[in-house]
Amino acid sequence: CRLGTTRGTRYKTSNMSPSIKKILISDNVAPECKEILEKAGIVVEMKTDMTKEELCQKIKGCDGLIVRSATKVTADVIEASDCLKIVGRAGTGVDNVDIPAATKKNVVVMNTPGGNTLSAAEHTCFLIGSLARQIPQAHQSMREGRWDRKKFMGNELYGKTLGIIGLGRIGKEVALRMQAFGMTTIGFDPIIDAKTASEFNVEWMELEQLWPKCDYITVHVPLIPQTQNLMNEAVFAKCKKGLKVLNVSRGGIISEADLLKALDAGSVAGAAIDTWEQEPTTNTALVQHPNVIAIPHLGANTREGQRRCAIEIAEQIVDWVNGKGLVGAVNARDLKL
Repeated sequence: CRLGTTRGTRYKTSNMSPSIKKILISDNVAPECKEILEKAGIVVEMKTDMTKEELCQKIKGCDGLIVRSATKVTADVIEASDCLKIVGRAGTGVDNVDIPAATKKNVVVMNTPGGNTLSAAEHTCFLIGSLARQIPQAHQSMREGRWDRKKFMGNELYGKTLGIIGLGRIGKEVALRMQAFGMTTIGFDPIIDAKTASEFNVEWMELEQLWPKCDYITVHVPLIPQTQNLMNEAVFAKCKKGLKVLNVSRGGIISEADLLKALDAGSVAGAAIDTWEQEPTTNTALVQHPNVIAIPHLGANTREGQRRCAIEIAEQIVDWVNGKGLVGAVNARDLKL
């Protein structure tokens, strides 16, 4: 996720505007998406909860497909299409879309990285506070009939250091909000430089410098080969004892197996996990760990965020059809447009 106030780079296409006559929406998106597309003269069909086989049949005759995270747009699905021109992801992550297969067939893969920025940032901030004060655990204790005031001794956020891995849209918004609690914010990003980070009061540093300084670490990067298991056993060994970590990005950036070891050893004092290596997760050891706040991937799950994503993906497609350029296309550089 990159910083910016716009939706993304606008690519000018050399050919005439694409002909998009019919779009299939295969996940639940806000109704504004369908309304905008139909107002532009595009036929929209909505059918959710399909099997892969059903989707492979339904995609035939469709120029576009709009998904959230539930639909898996595999190579088989793309190959089954006969006139597909675009796959629109109403949200940020596109790991549920086979981008190489789409690119090979000259299909645009488009996302809306800014639509759920505030939702994910706020969610992260709530979880930082919950880790500091063990709010979910205290709530569960009371539901079970106990009054455990002494058991749940928390910590203030004031004066603590928050490490932010990924200083794009979400990372920046997290930093600004947690600074209001008096936290010191440091961070790393391979693209955002130190000068840019300093503009929102984040001290940029290399990861090897960052690990031992943090009381809390939150990750906001895409899941790519370079970030797979970015936080692992070796990294936890370099961190401050009592560290609390958060993943509201993508499962697999923090090694779940190594995190569990660190929690059991006490080197990591708490973790809030919103995204998992496998979803739905089967990692009951982490879910049931007393120092883990386990969430079923709710970072983008707000009415406002989903509405923004739905509107943006529809408007981006309509703009492309109307010759206003291509915005949010993650594979645009590799396509013949």
